[in-house]
Amino acid sequence: MTRVLNKVVLITGAARGIGAAAAKRLYDEGGKIVIGDVLDEEGTALASSLGERATYVHLDVSSKASWDNAVAIAEKTFGPLNVLINNAGIAHQAYIKDLALEDYQRVININQTGVFLGMQAAYPSLLMGKNSSIINVSSIYGLVVDLHSMAYVASKFAVKAMTKVAALEFGRFGIRVNSVHPGLIKTPMTGVESSDAAFGYVPLKKRDHAPDRAGQPEDIANMMLFLASDESTYANGAEFVIDGGIIWNRETKAKEEYFKNVAE
Repeated sequence: MTRVLNKVVLITGAARGIGAAAAKRLYDEGGKIVIGDVLDEEGTALASSLGERATYVHLDVSSKASWDNAVAIAEKTFGPLNVLINNAGIAHQAYIKDLALEDYQRVININQTGVFLGMQAAYPSLLMGKNSSIINVSSIYGLVVDLHSMAYVASKFAVKAMTKVAALEFGRFGIRVNSVHPGLIKTPMTGVESSDAAFGYVPLKKRDHAPDRAGQPEDIANMMLFLASDESTYANGAEFVIDGGIIWNRETKAKEEYFKNVAE
């Protein structure tokens, strides 16, 4: 398994959930994995379970100093970076009238500022690599909006836009930058990791939702593997949606309702 053989990969929020799935998937394909997180015990355990091509570093993505330290450790341990996966993120639900400024800023600092700091800190290291790739994790809520999610939606729309700016700036130097937009995935951040029923997944018709199941972290990890590998060297500034068709279904139903009303 050699799709990312010897590529040095730094993944944030990698102690669990999507980040951990990506760490495992890319490790199995030959990558040298730097697991960044603030969950020291879980992150250290994951690195140990993977093997000698994995290491853990404490990384607070909202801190420039923490980023500089993480990149330095990655280079000292494995060499210059080839891949950066900005995966760390948090969610907070509140209607605008009830949203405290400190909660809004906390989401922005991690989800949005963390991505900016990560790209800035990793850029010199990625320049030394070949076919380097930055993968920024946005969300379907970086493409469509939802109620009582002002901070989260704002941060994820920003990640999409920041990705495109970085793709223009970095692309000419051989660094590709793309965004990944997961749908509803069973992770600790969503609060439920058990059965589809407990997750709140309601089976839809095949025309509405192609896979008859809820999303798994591995579904996103597989896309990250593609974007990290040399198989995706012509992809830059693009949005990769992995949502089982939720957005398509939502847009289709909205159009059907519109034309129904027009007809009436």
